[in-house]
Amino acid sequence: MKKLMLLSVAGMFIITSCVSKKDYMALEKEQKETQDLLNSATVKLNSCLSEKAAAQARVETMKDQLADLRKSNQDLIDTKGNLTTLTQKGAENLEKSLESLKERDLKITRLQDALTKKDSVTLAIVTSLKKAVGINDPDIEVNVEKGVVFISIADKLLFQSGSYNVTDRAKEILGKVAVVINSKPNFEAMVESHTDNVPYAKGVLVDNWDLSVKRATSVVRVLEDLKVNPQQLIAAGRSYHVPLVENDTAENRAKNRRTRIIVLPKIDQFYQMVEEEMKNLSAGTN
Repeated sequence: MKKLMLLSVAGMFIITSCVSKKDYMALEKEQKETQDLLNSATVKLNSCLSEKAAAQARVETMKDQLADLRKSNQDLIDTKGNLTTLTQKGAENLEKSLESLKERDLKITRLQDALTKKDSVTLAIVTSLKKAVGINDPDIEVNVEKGVVFISIADKLLFQSGSYNVTDRAKEILGKVAVVINSKPNFEAMVESHTDNVPYAKGVLVDNWDLSVKRATSVVRVLEDLKVNPQQLIAAGRSYHVPLVENDTAENRAKNRRTRIIVLPKIDQFYQMVEEEMKNLSAGTN
């Protein structure tokens, strides 16, 4: 072993002695420069690795932000589409509402036209009746009440007290009324008789109901004799239950004893006219 160690030391000495001091220093300098370059490269490598990690972190953050932006953009697109759909539906609903209002206005206009037409005919009937029967007689009144024409005749012109037989004077007045009714075949004439509250019990009649109805039918028969279409005539008795004034004096009871001839459009024909207008309107809007 000692021999081996001696040989190694001798070899190193021989090798060392073979390299000059100048070359050794140059190698040593070169080694130092290489080591410095290695250290510098290591520092730069570490720096690059740090920058790479930071860059990767920024990339991941940007990826998340991009995903959020894409989601927000899609949400905006979806919202825009929904708003567009809502706007279209709103426009359609508004258009339908406007059409409905327009149709309703037209229907109202048609109905108003029908009512105006009826009112015009009513006015013409009033004028004809006033001209025919005369308006200077205080016992005869021609007027419009709730859209219908009526002629009110005091019972003393039509009947004797307690009687339901029509007087000659009444037949003269009813003849003038018949002319007006005959000129309006689409209208009806309702004869409505009223009595006072004095109890009636004579002959076959039971009470004031019987008397009022009997007087109404007597007038209807006179009108029928005057060629008025029976289909236009209505007989109605009201007894003493619809007085004009209190039945507390002889004068007031005389006012309550009256017969009204109400001239009014046939209700079914009037509504038929309105329905036809509605059908025409519907056909025009389809």
